[in-house]
Amino acid sequence: MDDPATANCATFEACLARRILPGLLDPSPCAEPDSSNPTLDDFTSYLASEIWPLLPASLRHASHQSRHALPDVDALPLAHMPLSFVDTLVACRIADDENAVEALLRRVLVDYAAEACAPPPVWSRTRAEACEICERDVPLTYHHLIPRAVHAKVRKRAWHPEVMLNSVAWLCRPCHSTVHHIASNEELARELYTIDKLLAREDVQKWRKYISKQRWGVKRG
Repeated sequence: MDDPATANCATFEACLARRILPGLLDPSPCAEPDSSNPTLDDFTSYLASEIWPLLPASLRHASHQSRHALPDVDALPLAHMPLSFVDTLVACRIADDENAVEALLRRVLVDYAAEACAPPPVWSRTRAEACEICERDVPLTYHHLIPRAVHAKVRKRAWHPEVMLNSVAWLCRPCHSTVHHIASNEELARELYTIDKLLAREDVQKWRKYISKQRWGVKRG
């Protein structure tokens, strides 16, 4: 996503989903208990769309660089929440009344601000000496084991703990390109999110056998 506010909206929606999910685990007329069910996706998307446009612009565009300019979430006026938002959460037994809805929303905003303003990871601390697939000592790139393009979906559907989202593997450029060629971002996130899982694939093993014998920097006519 090129627009930071668009990416932040997805982050806000994921934070909202994590907060309301416990209330939907009990029988409810509003959604199925499966966190990957499209009904729940539509439900949280609807709720997020009711609130997101009403948030201050500084909060919607929050980033690590702008973290010091954010409004105090505890002091943010939330008395004029849309009735549709309040009534939906009360009807679904996620909150008892308007005060409970306001308290829940403040917790969501605290979660969101923390994620939107998180510092970028220090990738150099995880750097390997050789490619983690072909084991050649060549120039390396970092591969997000859970691609960043699907982080919002991973959060919303609770595929992995938050701490795993910034996991990287250090790969040479040919191996990096091969990984993205064999699977979509969603497949990488759901099924191939560790080096061991990648290496368990037959096609990766065949590639590894070939590329490990190739000398870096040698041009072939």
